[in-house]
Amino acid sequence: MNRFSQLMFITLLSTLFLNVSAQDLTGLLKEAESFEKQLKEPEALEKYKQVLLIAPVNFKALVKAAELNVLMGGKQKDKNNKRLYFETAKNFADKAFQADANNADANYLISMVSGKLTDIESDNKKIVELVKDVKVYADKALIINPNHARANYTLGKWHLEMVSLSGFKKVAVKLLYGGLPEADLNKAILHMEKCKSLEPYFAPAYLDLGKAYIDNNQNQAAIETLNKLSKLPIRSTEYMVIKEEGAKLLATLN
Repeated sequence: MNRFSQLMFITLLSTLFLNVSAQDLTGLLKEAESFEKQLKEPEALEKYKQVLLIAPVNFKALVKAAELNVLMGGKQKDKNNKRLYFETAKNFADKAFQADANNADANYLISMVSGKLTDIESDNKKIVELVKDVKVYADKALIINPNHARANYTLGKWHLEMVSLSGFKKVAVKLLYGGLPEADLNKAILHMEKCKSLEPYFAPAYLDLGKAYIDNNQNQAAIETLNKLSKLPIRSTEYMVIKEEGAKLLATLN
């Protein structure tokens, strides 16, 4: 086989490999989405991991892998198991950010995971750094794409949580942040309402929006929001817990 023939053969093999990989990728993504619809999150996560073996910077798979690890970590009773899931989610977020620091999804992932890590972190300095990261990266995601639904939700939740800080977290943030952050309930409501309009079936936005309305003495708006939450379809196992919490909260308002 002469050199020209060798090159043609290699080119043909490469083309075939790329076509097979693309087909595998499409199939795996469809399987992952199907498992999600069936509320089989562990199986969906495995499929997204397989996607990332073929395409390590597939942003859809990176977002889903991070979100599913957070979802599954949230169900863990053992703090070490919870940490393992959340830190795995952070690894996926870091990969996305390293691939493209100017991608809205990548910045959203860092923000979202940082917020979850504050729930398991005990070191005050680390908590404050994570609190800062939630705001910094959510802001950046929205500069890149103002209509990123979940970045709007994450930033809205940051405002809500900073307003309602209590106990040692409030003391730690106040001392180490250099004063309490400029949190605003109206901004919490604004961003969560925007998330709700952009992604109308995203249950977490309804629950936290309801809480924000209650804290802002807008009980009627809270009742309307929580009633809408009760009618949302269940898109993940997390939604069942969210809807149950929303129902309990609604009962206190009626």
